[in-house]
Amino acid sequence: MRSFLAFTKKELMESTRTYKLFVLLTVFVIFGFMNPIMAKVMPELLNEFLPESITITLEEPKALDSWMQFFKNVSQTGMIVMVIVFSGIMANEISKGTLTIMLTKGLQRKAVILSKFTAGVMQWTLAYVLCFLITYFYTSYFWTEHNISNLGLAAISLWVFGVLLVALTIFGGLLFKNTYGALLLTGGVVLICTMLSIFPRIRPFNPMTLISESVPLLMNDFLPKDMISAMVVTIGLTIVVLIGALVDWIRLN
Repeated sequence: MRSFLAFTKKELMESTRTYKLFVLLTVFVIFGFMNPIMAKVMPELLNEFLPESITITLEEPKALDSWMQFFKNVSQTGMIVMVIVFSGIMANEISKGTLTIMLTKGLQRKAVILSKFTAGVMQWTLAYVLCFLITYFYTSYFWTEHNISNLGLAAISLWVFGVLLVALTIFGGLLFKNTYGALLLTGGVVLICTMLSIFPRIRPFNPMTLISESVPLLMNDFLPKDMISAMVVTIGLTIVVLIGALVDWIRLN
């Protein structure tokens, strides 16, 4: 337990010193401000820049528009940035050989994987919560009526998918021993899940459902029980990926 806590602290300090945490937080804080602001001013911007000969009738912006921006930005650009930031979390230390020195000094092998996963999840959670809270505050400020159906479930579902991506980047870096391998494995799994989304019967159990059906869930066009089913499968897949990383890491060492 002591080695786990010490190595987790080391990972967090390293993320701070290399500005990875700063980059992650900056991107998500910017999204936090952009989500409600863009939803509020987008109709005005469109009317301002469109030619006078073109007339478009747009609905009055609603709180739902802000949350649509939130789930769109986080599930696309936000998660891409997160995967890139974490792509070297395992691969860099393997290529540099720094872990070998630590292991000879008594660091438990399983503590390496679990610490890196924990540190990654902590950083992802901090960035995600900040983005959510900023969006929530300014959405409440711009719109007095802010009762969105299933917002909590949709937000937790997106976070769970992000945790899976953290596990995949660690496993990918371990398998291929470089950042490109981590990106390739993570992107490959996401691509497979996306392709499986075309099958309606699989959709309630597909991890991709956690991000693709967030907005329909807010609009009551998607059943909460199906989202929960996908969440359970995603958590199970995350555990399998971590076990695979632990087994492979112990085998290599």
